[in-house]
Amino acid sequence: MKNKSSRNNYIFFINEEIPQPKAHLVQSTNAANGAANLGYTTVLTYPEKGRETLKPINFIRPFHPQKAPEKLIKYYNLHDKLQVAPLAMPWPIDYFPSKFTNSNTIATKYYFPFHMLGKTKLVHSRDWNFIKAAIKNGIAAIYEHHHHEDKQFEPEIVNNPLLQITVTVADTIRETMIQHGMPPEKVIKLHNGFNRLFMDRHPQQAQEWRAKLLKNGREKLVVYAGALQQFKGIDILLDVALTMPQVQFVCAGGNEMEVNHYQKLAQEKQVDNMTFLGYVLHDGLPSLLQAADILAHPHCSGQAATFTSPLKLFDYFASGTPIIATEIPSLREFQNTPAIAAWCQPDNPQEFATALAQVLTTHPRKNEGYSESVEFVKQFSWETRASKILTYVDQKWHPELAA
Repeated sequence: MKNKSSRNNYIFFINEEIPQPKAHLVQSTNAANGAANLGYTTVLTYPEKGRETLKPINFIRPFHPQKAPEKLIKYYNLHDKLQVAPLAMPWPIDYFPSKFTNSNTIATKYYFPFHMLGKTKLVHSRDWNFIKAAIKNGIAAIYEHHHHEDKQFEPEIVNNPLLQITVTVADTIRETMIQHGMPPEKVIKLHNGFNRLFMDRHPQQAQEWRAKLLKNGREKLVVYAGALQQFKGIDILLDVALTMPQVQFVCAGGNEMEVNHYQKLAQEKQVDNMTFLGYVLHDGLPSLLQAADILAHPHCSGQAATFTSPLKLFDYFASGTPIIATEIPSLREFQNTPAIAAWCQPDNPQEFATALAQVLTTHPRKNEGYSESVEFVKQFSWETRASKILTYVDQKWHPELAA
């Protein structure tokens, strides 16, 4: 695929090696994927370490967009339009604690101004240093910011017209950004999206998941997909599972340390009807969600409940599977939609178990899924989100559509 002009790429930058099983990396890769699906020449760039960095091409032409490798495609359910450009970070980068050997410094002070600048039309990133580098080098930028941070934004950056818009996923984050110096007219709240491949039906694979996961004569399957962290409500789900031994619970997500922690906790609590799968590649996740009788969205109260992005909620919707969700501030606007079968108070395993028992009766599993859920989620595709963001970008900074 060739650019119509040299400075035409829509650059999405991640300051971490990928793939990794982290929600913000799922968000960033899918945001880039959505922009690419709109037809823009979109390049996802990120640091790369290890043996791959020793290839001669990495020194002759360090920024060389290419087709995404199969590993990334399966990990994040990417499409074939998105290009990637790993930035080689050979030893001693990141091996010694110094700003001169830091991969972020190398990306912003070396790669961007000397190798990417002449090929970049627009930048989109959650990395503030990369946003600043783009603006200082005369490139328009879109900044994503999803968590509370106690820092002031530099006036010379936020008031620069090249900072087109900043995007967050919660009103509370928007408010704190404004309090820390972001002009109100430059920050919008916009939900995350769902990958459209989650809408494809996989009846055979779903039945294979059920055959694999349903144990000891159990016939009902409850699935949670997401981070394995206490504030996400995993401990609550363990308590629910303990009171419902006839139901099989499955958690998909988390790194090896988190999985080991919760497997040990389940053993200590004598919960034998909960399985921890670890991170499930996104090419296999849609069929797992469709295999479930119920999808669980537990959550604890606290500060995280005010800004947590309902990333998995949209993938849940797309599966057409009944959902039980927790009443936390970031989900309240969805309370009037029929796409969620039941709501529960946070920190309340008894209420969650009662709702679960009820929904298992009122919402029998359908191979084709519940249509009202699938129809509802269509407005939240990553492509729709990318299109909305670009309405806040001056037309002169829009990348041209790919040939």
